[in-house]
Amino acid sequence: MKPTLQTRLGQQLSLTPQLRQAIRLLQLSALELEAELNQALESNPLLEREDEPEAGFGDAPDGDKAPDAPSGEEAGDSPDSGDFDPGESIEWYEASAGERRSGDDEPEEFTAAAPVDLHAHLLWQLRLSHLGPRDLAIGQALIEAINDDGYLEGPLADIQAAILPEITADEAEIETVLHIIQHFDPVGAGARCLSECLRVQLSLLSPDTPGLDLARRLAREHLDALARQGAARLAGQLGCPAEAMDQAVALLRSLDPKPGAQVGGGEAEYIAPDAIAFRQGGVWKVSLAPGSQPRLAINRHYERLIGKASREDDSYLRGQLQEARWLIKSLETRADTLVRVARAIVRQQSAFLDHGHEAMRPLTLREVAEELGLHESTISRATTRKYLRTPRGTFEFKHFFSSGIATDHGGAASATAIQAMLRKLIDAENPRNPLSDQRLAETLKGEGIPVARRTVAKYREAMNIPASNERQRLA
Repeated sequence: MKPTLQTRLGQQLSLTPQLRQAIRLLQLSALELEAELNQALESNPLLEREDEPEAGFGDAPDGDKAPDAPSGEEAGDSPDSGDFDPGESIEWYEASAGERRSGDDEPEEFTAAAPVDLHAHLLWQLRLSHLGPRDLAIGQALIEAINDDGYLEGPLADIQAAILPEITADEAEIETVLHIIQHFDPVGAGARCLSECLRVQLSLLSPDTPGLDLARRLAREHLDALARQGAARLAGQLGCPAEAMDQAVALLRSLDPKPGAQVGGGEAEYIAPDAIAFRQGGVWKVSLAPGSQPRLAINRHYERLIGKASREDDSYLRGQLQEARWLIKSLETRADTLVRVARAIVRQQSAFLDHGHEAMRPLTLREVAEELGLHESTISRATTRKYLRTPRGTFEFKHFFSSGIATDHGGAASATAIQAMLRKLIDAENPRNPLSDQRLAETLKGEGIPVARRTVAKYREAMNIPASNERQRLA
């Protein structure tokens, strides 16, 4: 074999340091961003905080002042949006009663220790699991999508989008990492439904556990029937002894349907919104929330020293100046992306703002990505742990995304809207004769929304509403 030289032409995606920094800042929550900036301020003498304006939206009495629009682009979403006129009336309803404030001079011994967080608890175990960097990144994205009850929110496709472009993984690979997380403490965290949660917990029991085989079968195939018909009637249908059924049901009852609630909780959660939706002149508009966008500036004193200091100091200052400029630019990019995504959400979900959850329309990451000309992974990062304050409450951006079901009228109803309709039907039911999942499905079908009984059961469980026989006993 002889050495040869070959020329190849190809394209390769390369992430510059600036782009990496912008991606990292975008996926941070407000608290994480503040910690990141504090560290940058301590390590870089060319950075300093810019004085914040004294008055903000939160200071306006009776909601008679709109938040300042982000610099460079008006936050309105209509052609007639221009500079805000302070004298114009705004329809605004405060979504929270106030903010918790703690004194800076509080003695250290009286400061409450931070509660253990489910995500931190799972991440700690993930880092001890001897997985490779690729699986660690997938595991971190999965843990971020687990709610406080311990259930994985959203399909695996959302996880695929969240880890792009750094990692391209198929659902089978993500499922493998998810299986590992589900066996962390608490066992069952990361399950996608109650059935999977119970089956994971059952998988760790000794094979000679009384009632185990039947309990696995019930968890896999008959949870809905068990809740709807009761143990005695189901035992007759399955042809198993009543004693065996009682044993299996007792085993299921010993399991934890909400494993995530074991870790943390009990503390009031205070959320600072990243953006605010408000009505101005009959049109819904969006602005970044005051204080959500930290203001950094270049320290002019150290900047003037560049060119005058020694060669070593001058090189150091120039490098720090470049990093400071990159950070400030990345912050501006982050703010612009957040407000653009928030505006797109408000445009798409204006019916929800006007009429409530029953008017929520189906919305996917891809729709918003195509509208804004961004990648799905960028939208996923911009909607994770970012919050929008509306007159109907403060919601995570992800709350406004859900799959849809085609209706008999030619449109589509979002999962969120269907859940709201189910809750309304259950709230209005006769407590002595509660609606079964089958009757709920038939009622929705009569209104043009063809959903299966199993889909109704899934939505009901997601809202933590007991089955009809449980609701009857509670009544």
